[in-house]
Amino acid sequence: MATAMTCTRLTIFTVAGIFLQIIGLSIFVFGFFPVKPTLSGVSGSESYRDPFCDSSPNSNESELHSEKLRLHYQELSGISLKYDRLVLMVIDGLPAEFVLGKDGQPPRDVWKESMPYTQSLLANGDAIGYHAKAAPPTVTMPRLKAMVSGAIGGFLDVAFNFNTQAFLEDNLLGQFFRIGWKMVMLGDETWLKLFPGLFMRHDGVSSFFVKDTVQVDRNVSRHLPDQLNSDDWNFLILHYLGLDHVGHTGGRNSPLMAGKLKEMDDIVRTMHLRAVMDRTHDQGQTLLVVVSDHGMTDNGNHGGSSYEETDSLMLFIGLSSNFSDYGAAINNVAFQVDLAPTLALLFGVPIPKNNVGVVVPGTLSSLRDYEQLRALELNSWQLLRLMQAQIPSSLFEGFSCNCFVDGICKGLDISECSGEKEKQLICLFRNAALLHHIWKSKKLTKSSGAVEDFSRALDAYNAFLKTASEWLASKTTEKPVFLLGLGLSAMLLSCIVCATLFLSLFKEVYHEPKDRVCSLSYRLNLEEVFIFALLLILVISMGSSSMVEEEHYIWHFMVSTFHLLILFKTAKLFDFSKGRNILGDYKAVSIFLLLISGRLLRGWHQGGVNWTYLPDISKWLEQVGSGYVKWIQLISNIIVIGLGLFTLSRTGSKKKSVCVLALGFLTCGLLVLLHAGRYQDEMFEVSTEFGATVIVKVIYFLLFISAIGAALVLPWSMLNKDKSFLAEAGDCLYLIGSAYILCWCLLHLLLQQPINSGPIILLLIQILAIPCLSSNDVQVNEWVEIGALYYMGMAGHFALGNSNTLATIDVAAAFIGISSHSTILSGILMFMITYASPMLFLLSLVMYVGAKLRNQSHSTISTHRETSLGQILKLKLGFPCLVPLCINSVLLTAYTVVLLLMRNHLFVWSVFSPKYLYVCATTLCTYIGVCIVAVTVTYAFFVTTFRRSNRTTRHDNS
Repeated sequence: MATAMTCTRLTIFTVAGIFLQIIGLSIFVFGFFPVKPTLSGVSGSESYRDPFCDSSPNSNESELHSEKLRLHYQELSGISLKYDRLVLMVIDGLPAEFVLGKDGQPPRDVWKESMPYTQSLLANGDAIGYHAKAAPPTVTMPRLKAMVSGAIGGFLDVAFNFNTQAFLEDNLLGQFFRIGWKMVMLGDETWLKLFPGLFMRHDGVSSFFVKDTVQVDRNVSRHLPDQLNSDDWNFLILHYLGLDHVGHTGGRNSPLMAGKLKEMDDIVRTMHLRAVMDRTHDQGQTLLVVVSDHGMTDNGNHGGSSYEETDSLMLFIGLSSNFSDYGAAINNVAFQVDLAPTLALLFGVPIPKNNVGVVVPGTLSSLRDYEQLRALELNSWQLLRLMQAQIPSSLFEGFSCNCFVDGICKGLDISECSGEKEKQLICLFRNAALLHHIWKSKKLTKSSGAVEDFSRALDAYNAFLKTASEWLASKTTEKPVFLLGLGLSAMLLSCIVCATLFLSLFKEVYHEPKDRVCSLSYRLNLEEVFIFALLLILVISMGSSSMVEEEHYIWHFMVSTFHLLILFKTAKLFDFSKGRNILGDYKAVSIFLLLISGRLLRGWHQGGVNWTYLPDISKWLEQVGSGYVKWIQLISNIIVIGLGLFTLSRTGSKKKSVCVLALGFLTCGLLVLLHAGRYQDEMFEVSTEFGATVIVKVIYFLLFISAIGAALVLPWSMLNKDKSFLAEAGDCLYLIGSAYILCWCLLHLLLQQPINSGPIILLLIQILAIPCLSSNDVQVNEWVEIGALYYMGMAGHFALGNSNTLATIDVAAAFIGISSHSTILSGILMFMITYASPMLFLLSLVMYVGAKLRNQSHSTISTHRETSLGQILKLKLGFPCLVPLCINSVLLTAYTVVLLLMRNHLFVWSVFSPKYLYVCATTLCTYIGVCIVAVTVTYAFFVTTFRRSNRTTRHDNS
């Protein structure tokens, strides 16, 4: 690049670097998280035939009437059907621990006593319960897909959970629909979006109004009397959302949890007595299956891969079983995907084509011996078809059509299975099929030892199914190496572009030769070493799963260290021989404020993954009573209002526009205070929801008008002939930046959990204290200060209770003020809540630029009239834009390399992939923040220049 880069060229290269990074990131994301490959089509009669025979679908099958197709499947399956109707009751968010206990121990008394009828069914052997492990991400939509298709969805399904589309893969509902079943759905409208047009009757409710814990379940239960008296349905789905909403708003130990469990227990009782036991209407035998889509953490959230989140329930009621004691009925473990093949075999439909689940063994105990082995055989054939698509055909040499049925397989015998995993799988299937054939031969000839051979065949099938299911579930698809390399190369090139631009600007501002800056002979001062060292430490720590989980320790420690470095540097300003140093005292107080606020932020939430149970300030406040949290919330609102009015008055401007801005800010603050005092405690009351929604919408509107109005109007009204250009622009930008951060703080006092009102005020104090550190005496480079601001924003991100797991995303607050569900609006609010601190510190860069201009209004640059506007923009806007982009580019590129290296790691989906989603979201946050800063500063400079030139023209004409 040229020695003197113009503002235009700097802008073009920066935008090109960002654009290149976006392209590279998009290519890598869609290469690393591809849409899960599936076998096309749906299972039909070919699923009942040997997979080594011609498995092409029967073209005449689609022409069969649904009743004939049902009989055709029943004849081919060879398994007698004991059930005519199915009730699937989904209790959203119910951990299996609430019903079945944990580690062989019964559930806690408060949970057990809240579900007496369900516990009696388990104790009497009328129900069999399973801890059904759910695969991450533990959110509703992908978990429903897993239950009805047996397939594990792609990791990015967590993003699609908020914009559900029709599910086109082979699934149970589609199979039931083809055999003529009439289906009814009551509850979460996600079912209607996944399976449009399949339900004879339905009444969907939105799953996203998480503060509604009452009406959302009443809307489901009110239809039960009519449905139980009706005999025109075969499949009834009940999806209750209230328990999940209780968790989101109050956590596992919410006072509402016991009552909600009792309500669900009453529903189970009603369904068991009326649907399963009552035979007065001759509706046939009904099977009731109670499941949950996921569990929840102690604070009621979900989305990650912890035991509490993946521990979902699978409860079979009305299933004839041999379990006679309570312990045998609850100490069972299965996988959530096992539900699909189990229900398919029990109700006589083909297993969905992409299923990786295994039929739950306890559900087959009522079948005869040959039916049990037939069920396992059909499950094995289905998994084998999936394996054939991923294993070389050469490994299947020696297998032929019906070789196990006819006993004509040549060179095949029972053997010990070892070697490569694929060969082990083939060996296990061969052993199971041969043992099955041996048992059938002895059964026909009534030879002795048939019982022993049955047990051997049963064990062999279970061994194959377990191993094959685990292999298929953990099998990662082949990554497109070219796409991954292309995406990484683009991000690396973008990182180099940003770094080169930064070095060029550094050379120009600090008058250092570029070759010397890049050489080892250039000596960095302590603060510059610190900024680079932290970046290096973060890059190195990304390779450790434990450090990824506990990343907040690095941010908090390093930010405190930086403040101490500045404190030591400030201490050198004290001249004790001349008495007190007012400047030094002022800066020392500011640094101590930063240190104290940083320590409080560090102790407010015990973040991360492994140590969340340790005590912290938020837990202590919640234990001493909600009244203290309420007082902190109200005091924080009052302090923000006071600091806001004080900050707006610091420029000394008495312009009408500034007064209007102060009045608007005061109005917003009082409305937020009113909402916190009047509605926060009544969030469970539906009657007050409308009033609260109206107030929130008014607050949204006023905050938007205040922030946008300040940015658009203030540059036109701040003209002061007694001040220099830089002083005038500095005052304007200082006020606009103040409006940005104050409106942002008020917004988050409204959106964040009440317990987070304390951290919000601490973050604001840090931002207001930072400009006090800038002076020529301290000699901290501008880019170092901006880098420190970026780091403080990330430390604040974790101080607000966020982590690198999806479970800490605050879903509940993303619907405040929204009267009807909107995926876009809720997604925007969720993003804003999660990235409140990083965005706050990025927005503060506008105020930072204004403060710098005010401090430097009499510097050399202001005295040279020949200095162009572009040159001023480049020097004053270059570092605030380039430093965040450079830091983010380094971290993004480094973590992309880490993710690529860890693609086969045990924790790739549970630790590294969620972190990468956060890295991508942080990148988006950085883009938005830098864009706002660049547009605001540029607009203010151009308007100020335009008005001053007009004033000069009028003066000359006069």
